[in-house]
Amino acid sequence: MTSTIPDLAGEWREWHARREQELAAPHGWLSITALHRLTEQPGEFPDVPGRWSATEDGVVLTASAADELVVPTVREARLIDGTVRLHPVDGRPGTMVGAGRRTIEVVRRGAVHALRVRDPEAPARAAFTGVPAFPVDARWLVPALFVPYPQPRRCTVDASLGDAHGIPCVRTAVGEVRLEIDGREHSLVAFAGTDDALVLHFRDRTSGVSTFAGGRELVVPRPVGPVLTVDLNRVINPPWAFTPFATRTEVPPGNVLDVAVEAGERV
Repeated sequence: MTSTIPDLAGEWREWHARREQELAAPHGWLSITALHRLTEQPGEFPDVPGRWSATEDGVVLTASAADELVVPTVREARLIDGTVRLHPVDGRPGTMVGAGRRTIEVVRRGAVHALRVRDPEAPARAAFTGVPAFPVDARWLVPALFVPYPQPRRCTVDASLGDAHGIPCVRTAVGEVRLEIDGREHSLVAFAGTDDALVLHFRDRTSGVSTFAGGRELVVPRPVGPVLTVDLNRVINPPWAFTPFATRTEVPPGNVLDVAVEAGERV
């Protein structure tokens, strides 16, 4: 077992370096400097050009060419000179509007529409020195069993965005991952991730002590068969651990482990 640790640790360091690079990307999670909630009344914001308002099905933006706002289209980016309507998808990454070096992300969460300002010069990005983590340990390579549901299920959990609380967040649950830690069997609801991956959002006995109180996440490739290996060394903090401007979602009922998972990213 000990002979596998150097390779495990080396692969983890490469993976964690990529993870930190993504966090510190020019328009990554550490670049967000503001969150503005939109209403039906058109409004202006001190750090955002144009006039913005929300409707039931999207966002209305009015700007002149002098504002230098650019929206993506199928073929190319287009400078806004007039009024456009944007339709961000609930629960998905928002529509990105270019504003010079900055990006204005237009998001929808439930009935709430908001703007996130992403600035490469953000203080949080400039001050970032990395994410602390527990030492890598082969103990946290855990055999597991994936039990898919016959059909994906809609799972609603509470979410909040800025001062908007109690937003129903609908996630797609695709099955359960059953794993054994310290001789005890646990079962976690697995959500659908990108590229057919499984996302496990859970809390454990370290939550609020040495790890983030809102729980952590683990993304694992969906196995071809029922058997997989879960590497808890790669548990990560969710975006809202790094910025108050991310959407905060609650851990689903049942995804609370009665064990201290001293692996992965720390608070």
